[in-house]
Amino acid sequence: MWDDLERLEKIDRSKMWKLLFDFPLQCQQAIRLADTLPLSPQTPGKFKKTVVCGLGGSAIGGDILKTLLFQELKIPILINRNYGLPRLVDEESLVFIVSYSGNTEEALSAYEEGKKRRSFLISICSGGKLKDLSKQDEVPCLIVPSGMPPRTTIGYLSIPMLKVLERLKWIEPQNYDELLQVLHDVRKRCHPKVPLSKNSAKSLAQELIGRIPLVYGVEGNTDVVAHRLKTQFNENSKILAFWDVFPELNHNEIVGWGGEGRTDLTRFYPIFIRDHREEERIKKRIEVTQSIIKKRKVKWAEIWTEGKDKLTRVLSAIYMGDWVSFYLAIAEEVDPTPVKMIDFLKKELSKI
Repeated sequence: MWDDLERLEKIDRSKMWKLLFDFPLQCQQAIRLADTLPLSPQTPGKFKKTVVCGLGGSAIGGDILKTLLFQELKIPILINRNYGLPRLVDEESLVFIVSYSGNTEEALSAYEEGKKRRSFLISICSGGKLKDLSKQDEVPCLIVPSGMPPRTTIGYLSIPMLKVLERLKWIEPQNYDELLQVLHDVRKRCHPKVPLSKNSAKSLAQELIGRIPLVYGVEGNTDVVAHRLKTQFNENSKILAFWDVFPELNHNEIVGWGGEGRTDLTRFYPIFIRDHREEERIKKRIEVTQSIIKKRKVKWAEIWTEGKDKLTRVLSAIYMGDWVSFYLAIAEEVDPTPVKMIDFLKKELSKI
């Protein structure tokens, strides 16, 4: 079904596949664009905490940052997906306000609260109220290209934060050359013109038709990939999906695979996000969990990270997952771009 390009174009009326195709270019542009962010020489070099404020596609960059620096930074990175700010945020906090549209009400609320607490603010947006406020308050603001669904802009919304931390000398420069090369490789294999027999993204999407994905990652390693893929199944494929992480899921969710109840476990389809640098204990946990699932005659699949640098490994797996969710949308015959339920919710909230 996916090898019929005319049919694919008819379903994908908003041309999501072209946005996916351009993702390596987006990352390349984001690397260059981040260097234009106007950080003053007076920018403090040290903070006691970092906070990323955003929702949905605008928050995933913070999750990526937290996962990448899980074992590296000595200060905490907090992700704030709510109105206002946690009490611990103060004048010794570096606060990123991320809103692709620039009009996300929760992010704007966090901006105002951060300003009151004299936190050091940096905003990332494509325009809107956040751009205006940043200009008015002389807050460093990175303007990214507009007109895209926020979930397709993770290059623009994640790489600049990494570049800021590099400029502040908090972290070593990332291997962006490797990142771009690996992303190009993934794109080549997942392109719509590559037939099902040779396209792993199409093959996995075919397995998922009619099933509920359960995406399993590893805390501090591939957790952000699992979370991202779950939300891509929601927004692109328009289906319910769930995610969890090792080792935590071995202390609760694994019991559900015991087969003692009446639930039809074959309705679910586990997807394990794997990394060649997994610790041996984690690797063993995954293998045992897979053996339990196999006994229930439930199919499962793996998505492996690619590359050496952690940024490359994380974004390569995210990119592969994005293609899978896209092809599943096509199989379900739904345009992957519109998010009608979110639009409905925003409309109802505007009445308050």
